[in-house]
Amino acid sequence: MKTFGGLRIAVAVLAIIYILIPLIVVIPASFTSANYPSFPADGFSLQWYTKILERPEFLEAFLNSAKFAALAALFSVIFGTLAALGIAKYEIPGKSYITALLTSPLSVPQLVLGIALLMYFTPMMLAGTSTGFLIAHIVICIPYVMRLVLTGLSGFDYNLERAAAILGANPLTVFLKVTLPLIGSAAISGGLFAFLTSFDNVTVSLFMVSPEMRTLPIEIFSQMQDAYNPIVASVSSVVIFISVLLIIILEKIQGVGKVFGGSHHTNG
Repeated sequence: MKTFGGLRIAVAVLAIIYILIPLIVVIPASFTSANYPSFPADGFSLQWYTKILERPEFLEAFLNSAKFAALAALFSVIFGTLAALGIAKYEIPGKSYITALLTSPLSVPQLVLGIALLMYFTPMMLAGTSTGFLIAHIVICIPYVMRLVLTGLSGFDYNLERAAAILGANPLTVFLKVTLPLIGSAAISGGLFAFLTSFDNVTVSLFMVSPEMRTLPIEIFSQMQDAYNPIVASVSSVVIFISVLLIIILEKIQGVGKVFGGSHHTNG
């Protein structure tokens, strides 16, 4: 058993190192004073961060990413929270299939999902449009909100809702005054994770964007294909810093592990 435990720790450490290697290379390379990518960094300079402000394509792409991520997070919180409440509170026919369908973007490879959405949106004239892009991001973000809200509902005391109703509160008041405050942290955490998922997404976005509508990850991907230079490393580092900040906030509010380890509770 000790050998097996040691093996698990070794595999976990190797996995963490494998994940961190790109960060270990990209972030130091963004501070190089040379005019070419170098690792270790050739000197230290913030010039490549200041030059981001001189590149309107990066600024426009950042604003696009932030806008779509905020909208995707907003709609994902609304739809994901309502879906989680329906699944947790009511005996719906085919509940397990509905849950599997709504959370399927977590298990379906992003490449397959991107191709499927493109094939589905093209006849509807949504491919390459802002609306199609937003819908695609909502689809991939909803599962995270659902998971966290379902986790929050797993320990929910439904007697509180019943007590409020008995005291004369209507359903809307019960939801706003009792239910929502108790699951609010889970919904906010789901919104943060949805924002991060949308902001960082590349694979699905590649199938949804048009030449006139580019997000920051797509712009970075395009720049790397044309000619890799230190400004790409600095932009990538900014994305990494934003992602880490949101993950820290998410961990403080809810716990990152609950996004993937959530369970749901049914009102029996």
